[in-house]
Amino acid sequence: MRGVNRVILIGNLGKDPELQYLEKNISVAKFPLATTETHKDKNGKLISQTEWHIIVLWRGLAELAQKYLHKGSLIYIEGRLRTRSWEDREGNKKFATEIVADNLIMLDKRSDNSGNSFHTSIPSDSESIEGFNSSIEPPSEDEPTGTLPF
Repeated sequence: MRGVNRVILIGNLGKDPELQYLEKNISVAKFPLATTETHKDKNGKLISQTEWHIIVLWRGLAELAQKYLHKGSLIYIEGRLRTRSWEDREGNKKFATEIVADNLIMLDKRSDNSGNSFHTSIPSDSESIEGFNSSIEPPSEDEPTGTLPF
């Protein structure tokens, strides 16, 4: 049986996206995203708990995020979890779990010239880049893509 690795988050950017260009001019952007849940304790006091997530965007989606998103922007993200590992300078093994996003909707209320608000959905093709340690793997050639397993 195949598994499901899907993440959906709505939150605010912790800082502006950082855009980098890899070989062959492939762009990748990263930024922290805060999601906050609020509930009442047994005394009726509101308790907020914030979780921080690292979001990774590729290619055109990365460039659009860098152009339109900024610290505090409210966004909807769909993607999948990826864990990567490396060794630090002292030889200690380090791990990072990130959300590799393939869909982004800007939820901030903005106005165009007519005063109407809008939101934008930007699909992306998150693929692996040879030589970049991101643990993003494309489907194998013997594995069908875009088909249901039944």
